[in-house]
Amino acid sequence: MTSIGGVEMVDWKLAVTTASRLARPGPEISREEAREVVAELRGHAEAAEEHVRAFTGMTTAAGHDTPVLVVDRPGWIEANVAGFRSLLKPLMTKMRARRGNGPGGMIAGAVGGKVTGVELGVLLSFLSSRVLGQYETFAPATRELPGAPDGGGRLLLVAPNIVHVERELGVDPHDFRLWVCLHEETHRTQFTAVPWLRDHLEAEIQAFLAETDVDAGTLLERLSDAVQAFTGGRRGETAEPGATGTATGTATGTATDTATESGAHAPERNTDGRSLVDLVQTPAQREILARVTAVMSLLEGHADYVMDGVGPQIVPSVVEIREKFQRRRAAGANRLDQILRRLLGLDAKLRQYRDGERFVRAVVEEVGMEGFNRVWTSPNTLPTAAEITHPGEWIARVHRGPEA
Repeated sequence: MTSIGGVEMVDWKLAVTTASRLARPGPEISREEAREVVAELRGHAEAAEEHVRAFTGMTTAAGHDTPVLVVDRPGWIEANVAGFRSLLKPLMTKMRARRGNGPGGMIAGAVGGKVTGVELGVLLSFLSSRVLGQYETFAPATRELPGAPDGGGRLLLVAPNIVHVERELGVDPHDFRLWVCLHEETHRTQFTAVPWLRDHLEAEIQAFLAETDVDAGTLLERLSDAVQAFTGGRRGETAEPGATGTATGTATGTATDTATESGAHAPERNTDGRSLVDLVQTPAQREILARVTAVMSLLEGHADYVMDGVGPQIVPSVVEIREKFQRRRAAGANRLDQILRRLLGLDAKLRQYRDGERFVRAVVEEVGMEGFNRVWTSPNTLPTAAEITHPGEWIARVHRGPEA
């Protein structure tokens, strides 16, 4: 990120270093077994692509293919910091200008950048052991982490987390890996088959950030709240140790992912009932966020629907996997996870899976897969927040409206 006088609002390098240092070690696995896991995930991703295309009728547009990368936890951390750094550049520039270019502002920026870097690193270390897979929509390409030729898009499969969850669930590892790849490959297909989708989401997110009216101190305070919750409670609360975990993309929808381990129950009491995103919303931002949330619900629900539709054909133990996976989600989480989920907006993430899947299922049952695929025609055919919960309204507008 461009800095003023060498001072950055966030020390991104320190965030990577902190997160990588604090990230939990992965499951014990031999070097040979690790190579086998990586090779199998790559093979499953390739196979899943063909199954997803056949089931959905969606094909990658010419020149819009994106790579599939199998990474470890530090690799996931590095990729996500790079994504945050790129996407949040306008917001950081705005906050830096508000702080000023004088010596006092530069000193405060240097100190704040270090603090924010550490605290972002602590949160990413927590999340790095929860995410199974993630499609990075806005991913700057690097030598270590290549992206699409146009600078955006890559699929990450986090090998140690997949191995950890398959062992903990006690399911067939080969079936589980393919099952995960089906979900993540659907996300990859969504963006490679619908090239305008990335630009649309980026425009919405940048509009959201442009409307943000918050100073660095307030944002730092909220980030600090999340870190204190993670490290042992805040404002007199005691957080239980040993979080069961969850998975997330970024709060504004820059990535899609497979949620692994959390329930959606709110704690009896938490910080103040607001998430980090809630604290920077103007009325205009609420409208933008409603549209982005509807799109993310569509993407997550579509991936779940495809995974359930294709799974029984190619994953022998899919019923057992789905049952154990859902049981784990529904089991809930301890107070530590509950606080973090609320602060980071992860409860809303889980609702996206449920609401989006119901929308997709209802539309396909009414107008078929080809009829559903009209959702990808243009931004105007994407469902609204109201239509996600009332699919018939989307069908009436897109299939029976005056321009249908």
